[in-house]
Amino acid sequence: MSNSFSGIEIGKRSLLAQSQSITTAGHNISNADTEGYSRQRVNVTTFNPIYRPDLSRAETPGQIGQGVSVESIERVRDELLEKRIVAQSNQESYWKTRENYYVMIEGVYNEPADISIRTNMDKFWQSWQELSLYPESKAARQAIISRGESLVNSIHQRNNALVGIGNILNGDIEATVEQVNSYSKQISELNIEIVKSKAMGDNPNDLLDRRDLLTEKLSNLINITTDNRDSDEFMIHVDGKILVQGGKYRSFDLETVTDGTGYSKVVWSDTKEDASFSGGSLGALIGLRDEDLRNELQSLNTMTMNFVDLVNDVHRNAVGANNTTGLDFFVEQPYVTNALGNYDRNGDGVEDTSMIFSMTGSNELNPQDQVGIEGVITLSGKNGNVEIPYFPTDTVETVINRINDSTSEVKAYLDRNNELVLKSTTSEDSSNPDFVIRYVEDSGHFLAGYAGILNGSGEENAYTFDVANAVENLTRNTQFSVAPVLNPSGYLAINPALQLDVMSVAASYPDVAGFAESGDGRAANDIASLRNSSVMIGENKTFDDYFAESVTNVALKGEQAQLNYESQIAIMSDLRAMRDSISGVNIDEELADIIKFQHGYNAAAKFITVVDELLDTVINRLGV
Repeated sequence: MSNSFSGIEIGKRSLLAQSQSITTAGHNISNADTEGYSRQRVNVTTFNPIYRPDLSRAETPGQIGQGVSVESIERVRDELLEKRIVAQSNQESYWKTRENYYVMIEGVYNEPADISIRTNMDKFWQSWQELSLYPESKAARQAIISRGESLVNSIHQRNNALVGIGNILNGDIEATVEQVNSYSKQISELNIEIVKSKAMGDNPNDLLDRRDLLTEKLSNLINITTDNRDSDEFMIHVDGKILVQGGKYRSFDLETVTDGTGYSKVVWSDTKEDASFSGGSLGALIGLRDEDLRNELQSLNTMTMNFVDLVNDVHRNAVGANNTTGLDFFVEQPYVTNALGNYDRNGDGVEDTSMIFSMTGSNELNPQDQVGIEGVITLSGKNGNVEIPYFPTDTVETVINRINDSTSEVKAYLDRNNELVLKSTTSEDSSNPDFVIRYVEDSGHFLAGYAGILNGSGEENAYTFDVANAVENLTRNTQFSVAPVLNPSGYLAINPALQLDVMSVAASYPDVAGFAESGDGRAANDIASLRNSSVMIGENKTFDDYFAESVTNVALKGEQAQLNYESQIAIMSDLRAMRDSISGVNIDEELADIIKFQHGYNAAAKFITVVDELLDTVINRLGV
């Protein structure tokens, strides 16, 4: 049976419960603005009654209650909602990062501003057109040199701006990797503290809030998923690989890429395998640097290489007003210095590679003639070599179109002498050099006897770049040009010989004696006509096509990033609003609870006072 003092215990338990509820409400109010804080509530339950329903139970009309007990203090949290936020937030930061950087990239193009490459190139073509009308004019030649310098400067500026953005991206990648490692370490350390606290029977609410906050911050950097099936082992995965498991974590390292850029790639610290990220700001930064910026630089370099090659091809075979010939209009450094294209690619002091940009056959071809032979041309492609068949009924133009429509990284066209030209493009695989022909083979005789490029047919006569002196497999009369070592758009310049004597600028083709004929402006006109000729190698056909497509691509990608970011903002705003309605602290609600708990506390205190007076009557006044 209950004793006379049980009322004091009931009142005391009530005071403690109400006091704990008031303290918890105050804790909520204090952390109303704390990032990642979830409001807490006190779970109370009835204290165990005196009697249990067994055989020793006394004859009483029912169980005698013993007041209230604080069972636990829990945070209000929707775990499924939290997992959805973590899974979705990486997309928000991914598109935000892309949107921010595309604003920078769009500013580089300056189209159609007066300082853009396109505007300066238009003026350059106009200068050549004027020289074709006045081939003896010194002023027209001076205008070509001046406008050529302006064009070169604008190309340099775009190259430098793109390279600068790439360097910024690389720096952001390195800083972000450090953040990822720091968050992973902190989460693993919190896991250890949380397990210790739970082992003592406590609910480490504030530690759990801190871990959830760090997890959400980590999800903004990389795409992660969480797994808490075992309450004692919280896990985080990245693309199916474990990043954090309980008190253990894996980290990432940075390794310098050996492609001349000086960039760093992200690898797992323990296995040294390449790490990949499909979301988060780190995934966006890597994609921007290794794909978007690389494609923009390759596009600019492609335009520059073909522009220089085509202008030089005409100018080299033309003659200036001072009867000087054989001069290139543009020069580029550094190119491979070896005349045969031999180059030490691995840096061991031995020439091991043939760096050839283009090959020109020695035979004049008619684009409408049927080739009358069959075979298979093999060229280096994006993913290994590409086989391109040709048949007797194919015309020369058909074979050329089939080469250009293939996935090979070698393109073909007929030059102004109707001789077949093979040119390399940029490489999709960053481990392969840009503007280097890597493999050419013909099982038949189209490239060998017909076009006059290879010495013979079959694999034994194939051209392969991974050996020195590979040009020995080309015919004696095949003309070839060596490839640049670095970005050609960053090292383009006007030939100093032309700057010293502008009369060396060629406007005419040499006569039988090798001199310029009076009034002959054919060479200048041929250079001016390059503007609208189908001469670009790759997807673009003319220089104007290049400018139109490059600006359009950047604008569309920027628009895509902006629209996707706005969409993600709307999604995340709804999710965060839902979380705030569940876990957020409402000051008015907490104040109302404090008033309620205060009344409960006062009532419990009054109850203890009444019991005390009853006991006083029994002890001190009974029998008086």
